[in-house]
Amino acid sequence: MSGTAPDHVTARLERARAAARQAGVDALVVTPGPDLQYLTGVVKHSHERLSALLLPAQGDPAFVVPTLERPGLDGSAVEAMDVLTWTDGVDPHALAASRLGDVRRVAVAADMPALHVLGLRDALPGATLELATPILRQLRMRKDAEEIASLRKAGAAIDDVHARVPGWLVAGRTEAEVGADITRAIVETGHAEAAFVIVGSGPNGASPHHEVSDRVLQTGDVVVVDIGGPLPDGYNSDSTRTYVVGEPDPEVREVYAVLQRAQAAAVDAVRPGATAASVDEAARAIIRDAGYGEFFVHRTGHGIGLEVHEEPYIVDGNDLPLEPGMAFSVEPGIYFPGRWGARIEDIVVVTESGCEPVNRRPHDLQSC
Repeated sequence: MSGTAPDHVTARLERARAAARQAGVDALVVTPGPDLQYLTGVVKHSHERLSALLLPAQGDPAFVVPTLERPGLDGSAVEAMDVLTWTDGVDPHALAASRLGDVRRVAVAADMPALHVLGLRDALPGATLELATPILRQLRMRKDAEEIASLRKAGAAIDDVHARVPGWLVAGRTEAEVGADITRAIVETGHAEAAFVIVGSGPNGASPHHEVSDRVLQTGDVVVVDIGGPLPDGYNSDSTRTYVVGEPDPEVREVYAVLQRAQAAAVDAVRPGATAASVDEAARAIIRDAGYGEFFVHRTGHGIGLEVHEEPYIVDGNDLPLEPGMAFSVEPGIYFPGRWGARIEDIVVVTESGCEPVNRRPHDLQSC
């Protein structure tokens, strides 16, 4: 490189190059998105003008960017690279191909727009294009100390929001009104934005990806609140707690107690060497044995970091062994269509001997 990049960027680029070599890939081409942010710290939006990191398995990296967007890279890690600018009327894909040279296998970012995938394909007629995901996910799944610190900070921030939720869950208010309060609080606690706000009351709680509606909260409603978003550095929070407006009836208490046991069992199952599937089964077995298996309709968890949903996925059939530094949600749920639902979600980080939850709010069914 032509200058000096921050140590963590240099290390990540070298790990990515080594992984590409091991996979037999000649070069990575990474357009704006979480992979680019992970490798370089650069946050950009992808559009019809090509911006991309060119990372050969052998040789120095370069960055292609439109001339009009070059000032936006001032002070970034890519200034240590060769920066190749282009203007409208120039074929940026040909420019990238010229820099890459004689390559046979090129791995591209999963979120690269088709416009650029096809442009690179045409500019590299002797190369095969494939996804970079199998290479980059091995790096991004294992968080370093700096990333884990960000996830802890995000977890504490979203916990502060959940601590305020009971005061907003009042009979007579709508889900949308509660959601607006939560959205403001997420930003007030240090998030860059609220990426998602789910307030599922009564029958809406049986829809795991319900957002908010004009439904009016009623006494006795069970309410699922699933919220999160990115910190300014891009690392995300995601936490779910279940509340009840007033006092829960005996059936709700009974089912919720099963859910608590299932979530605790799954967290206890997290340790190095355990598989992602075994963590899913730890939660699912308890719910299934209690007679509610058909009402647990999603995986137990998903990885988290620069994306809310990333690998590893905690799901049946995923025999990936867990390793220290992997971070993911543990969030079993039970949902009765047309009636009510419940979910408990914490983010955990795999440690050398078990795991560390980054969310600390109580798991009890809280009356409001």
